[in-house]
Amino acid sequence: MKSRYTIQLIAFAFAVITLASCGGESSDTAKLDKLKTKQAELAKEISVLEKEIAQANPEAVTVRKKDIITTTLAPRKFDYFVQTQGMVQSEDNILVSAESMGVITAVFVKEGQSVRKGEVLAQIDNKITLRSIDEVKSGLHLATTIYEKQKNLWDQKIGTEVQFLQAKNNKESLEKRLATLNEQLAMTRIKSPINGTIEQVNVKIGQNAAPGAPAFRVINTTDLKIVASVSEAYVTNIKNGDKVKVSFPDLNKEIEAHVTFVGRNINPLSRSFPVEINLPSLTELRPSMTAVLRVIFNTEQKALCVPINVVQEINGKKIVYVAEMDGQQLVARRKEIEVGGVYDNLAEVKSGLKTGDKVITVGYQGLNDGEFVKI
Repeated sequence: MKSRYTIQLIAFAFAVITLASCGGESSDTAKLDKLKTKQAELAKEISVLEKEIAQANPEAVTVRKKDIITTTLAPRKFDYFVQTQGMVQSEDNILVSAESMGVITAVFVKEGQSVRKGEVLAQIDNKITLRSIDEVKSGLHLATTIYEKQKNLWDQKIGTEVQFLQAKNNKESLEKRLATLNEQLAMTRIKSPINGTIEQVNVKIGQNAAPGAPAFRVINTTDLKIVASVSEAYVTNIKNGDKVKVSFPDLNKEIEAHVTFVGRNINPLSRSFPVEINLPSLTELRPSMTAVLRVIFNTEQKALCVPINVVQEINGKKIVYVAEMDGQQLVARRKEIEVGGVYDNLAEVKSGLKTGDKVITVGYQGLNDGEFVKI
């Protein structure tokens, strides 16, 4: 009863001070500041008394309690990662050009067609080469016959050695000439250097082909990789074999892969180093497709984590609110924490909380330390 009377007395004094502050002269700022200070002190005393009465006799005073939802902390796995963007590339993405100059007389493939290594894609005019081969073959046939006869005579010690050597030289010269012409003939055929798919056809019948001018693009989409750059700040963290979660925004698809190459050179302009990730064979993947990478370089098996959105910053300190029993009442307590990494909208708590703490995840906005709450 005494406590209730005290509260009523304080409330009456509070009202009197409030009226006095409103009715005072506006120029008397010192008096107004003094009354406001007393007002704040009385409000604090009222709050303390309300809590004391509520703890001793919850029915004696009606206390407003804020509705909340909590999450009980428990150890879980937490990944440290770096996120970056990369591009899909084919290990075999080749522009094929002619080896010799000439007019295209035939094109044997079209875009989208699968080809094998060594398959002829187009033919360059080879009439002159074919005629030269026929001429050399005729001369070689005669030279071979003469050589064989001279060899038989020489084996019998008939004739001179000069005649035998001349016949042999003529035959071998024509054989080498024929081999050269056959190589030239092969160079008139544009062939696929790999197994793959024709991505582009840049030549037509009657068009001139020249060495170095792209005639076809052949891509092997079964052997793809992602090339990306990572900030040099992680140069000691990323290593071969690290797990990577790869998402393709255009496909709405995510897969897991591993780092297969870590560059040692730092780009002086971007201050980053290259990494590569080999990809499994997926029909929907295409070269030059964009990918978002999360390279996981460390995993804590028993970490305490809270949703990142419940972490507030006050005066440069990160805090969360937890629900604790204070006597017979449930109250909100402010906890200062140290945050580690952030992953999947979760923040690892390095210190400030313990297993079993009930972190307030809904209703934490506007809470005060010690405020009554209910779940």
